[in-house]
Amino acid sequence: MTLILLAIMFTAVACVIAWYLATWALPVMVAVETFRFIHATEAGFLLSALAAAAMALLSVGLVLLVLFKAKNPILCLLARAVFVIPAMIAGYAVVHGVTHEAIDSMIALKLLCGTAGLITGIAALMNLNGFGELAPQV
Repeated sequence: MTLILLAIMFTAVACVIAWYLATWALPVMVAVETFRFIHATEAGFLLSALAAAAMALLSVGLVLLVLFKAKNPILCLLARAVFVIPAMIAGYAVVHGVTHEAIDSMIALKLLCGTAGLITGIAALMNLNGFGELAPQV
């Protein structure tokens, strides 16, 4: 019983951390994958890091550009989904990493991790909507 309570407490802490870091999920995932791809071509560490940083900035810039300039609501919805889905995956992974040894029931673990991913996705959407309010209203 104490392990379950400890897992719930660690889950709450992980959700709070993921809530504040949800905005950075897309650029971090893009940067990591770009770094791995460029580094696999034996380009060197510095060039790989430079390309990863550029792609991370470009990914956020493209999402914000679509939100600011697009008039099609489906395109704006897709841009929000591109921004939110990595945050949901990161929230799920953070809580799964913290609690997978403490909870024996796989059903309870999946429900807990899914809830944390949903909360983190909502946090990313709220952060993105905060950026969207800066856009000029037409």
